[in-house]
Amino acid sequence: MSSETFSLHQLGWQPEYAQHLTLADFEAGYPARVMALHRHALLVMCSRGVVSVVLPHQLIDTDEGIAVGDWVLVEHEADRVLRLLDRQSVLVRIAAGGDHQRQSIAANLDVLFVVSSCNDDFNASRLERYLALALDAGVTPVIVLTKADSGHDVAAYVASAEQLMPGVPVVAVNALDGASVSQLEPWLASGRTVAFVGSSGVGKSTLANRITGEATQRTSGIREADARGRHTTTAREMFPTPSGAWVIDTPGMRELRLAAAKPELGAVFGDIEALAAACRFRDCQHDGDVGCAVEAALLAGVLDTRRLANYHKLRREALRVQQARHEQREHSRQFNAMAKQAMRAKRERLGR
Repeated sequence: MSSETFSLHQLGWQPEYAQHLTLADFEAGYPARVMALHRHALLVMCSRGVVSVVLPHQLIDTDEGIAVGDWVLVEHEADRVLRLLDRQSVLVRIAAGGDHQRQSIAANLDVLFVVSSCNDDFNASRLERYLALALDAGVTPVIVLTKADSGHDVAAYVASAEQLMPGVPVVAVNALDGASVSQLEPWLASGRTVAFVGSSGVGKSTLANRITGEATQRTSGIREADARGRHTTTAREMFPTPSGAWVIDTPGMRELRLAAAKPELGAVFGDIEALAAACRFRDCQHDGDVGCAVEAALLAGVLDTRRLANYHKLRREALRVQQARHEQREHSRQFNAMAKQAMRAKRERLGR
């Protein structure tokens, strides 16, 4: 156990977290915030310091799993998690593989720093995907462009990022320069929680180190041949900053599939949605349909081909998520029906 203790306010506690807790809950346990995850245990921060607590199997097997940043109720005497508190926000993706398993990345965030860099790593389609992820979670997105000292046309990269979703702040920084990174201070107020997402090598860990004031994560260099970095962060963990904010660093994720059945694509692709409203038919798929205003804008050069292709791609992903959820519900319904039938047959045999 760490000797350093934390007040609920320091940890980012909000009154909303207590709405579903009763007096009996507080008599049984105390609130704590998840700092790091291990196989069958958690490191949590609370008024007692940093404590290792046991995670019961029924919570290990939750649909999305417990995430760094979650609030839990810990039993007073046993250092065991009693329950997971309702989340105010959570970043969720579909885990790699074919089973459409939902996976929590980080919970109870205020801001998501979407990190790319001013080099060949800059990928507009990937940034649109991360913006949709943030909006699905109800988290404020901020695009952060690193390598601003690289000598490339930084203004062009900033302009490209600003066009993706008007109103989303875009900040270009040199992660090795404290004065440059200080541009992020407006989103790092005391008690707030932020996370970084982005591909490996864009400077997420370097930014985390600079913001927290210590070498919280290992970093390694960029392969000059393709401007891609080596994987440096291998686990999610929460760190304090001198300003009182909390930072959750995340591994570079090669595959990030949206988990929402109805993702917030309208906010990210507002221009396409506005054009779609003028299509001749309400059920227009914007793919060869007669009277399609979206395709007309494409032919006129008003709409970017890449952007429309990414919009279609994310919509297809959302449809697959919807279908997978329907199949899972149907499978669960059939299994429950079979279980009930088996129990009924067993009672009938015992009753004879």
